[in-house]
Amino acid sequence: MPMSISLDQLERKADQMIAICASLRSENQDLRAHVASLEAEKAVLAKKIEVTAERLEGMLERLPEE
Repeated sequence: MPMSISLDQLERKADQMIAICASLRSENQDLRAHVASLEAEKAVLAKKIEVTAERLEGMLERLPEE
């Protein structure tokens, strides 16, 4: 039994695929922007941890030894 698809059905399927592709492209752009934002935040937090660790080491060095 051969598969018979009308031109209208094919056009509707193509339109659906185009819409899905556009939606996924937009979602991908949003996710890339979100990842970039999170990476920037991670860098800021890593720097804060580094500075805090250095300050803590400095304080520990000033403590009298028992």
